[in-house]
Amino acid sequence: MIVEYIRYTIPADQQADFEAAYARAAASLRAAPECADYELTRCQEDSASYILRIRWTSTPDHLEGFRKGEHFPAFFAEIKPYFHAIQEMRHYDTVTEVTGTGGANPTLYAWAGGAEALDRLFTRFYEHVADDEILAPVFAGMDPHHAQHVAAWIGEVFGGPAVYSTEHGGHRHMASRHLGRHLTETQRRRWVSLLQDTADEVGLPNDPEFRGVFSYYLEWGTRMALIYAGDNPPPLPETPMPKWDWGITPPYRG
Repeated sequence: MIVEYIRYTIPADQQADFEAAYARAAASLRAAPECADYELTRCQEDSASYILRIRWTSTPDHLEGFRKGEHFPAFFAEIKPYFHAIQEMRHYDTVTEVTGTGGANPTLYAWAGGAEALDRLFTRFYEHVADDEILAPVFAGMDPHHAQHVAAWIGEVFGGPAVYSTEHGGHRHMASRHLGRHLTETQRRRWVSLLQDTADEVGLPNDPEFRGVFSYYLEWGTRMALIYAGDNPPPLPETPMPKWDWGITPPYRG
């Protein structure tokens, strides 16, 4: 992904029309497969200053795809009257490691209760697994530290310390552990439902926002496990650890 920033200076008597024009032009951005998201903002200190931020899948996708594609003519027709007001129009790449979230919302890891809560969850979960007729055969002979390893994985995915990536091999290693396992949909569903039941048992937060994101991750993670456990798995990932956050449902604080 790359980010395009377009900075405008718009006089006060043109601002309503300018914002309305971009509201109409946004239909083209919503329809464009090259566009990930966009946002038009106005400066608080200088109300004449606007910045349009657009995330594109790549610079070539923007310049060769969108600008030469079917959606650009309608887009440009709306914003053309304000082209002269552009002060800056550039693409920026996210190549630095300076990124993160602020303290407005805690990480999922912190909200869950940190390492102690996740260790408690997975220790109890794998105790149940040993007695479960569907899952016990899958985990027969598992490493005695397996529960702690999974807790470290989930902890890092949920914004906790980088324990799994630094001590247990990261994303590639986790995917490799599923190769040749030939897991079934029945086993996947049972793993998810048993873990959710165990989360209730050990007192993991049960607010709708956390449990919604928790369930979202479990569905994604277990379905990826099925893919790697199948007959024709994709190449092992070389990507960093997945990162989960609150998305569109931040924690409710009353």
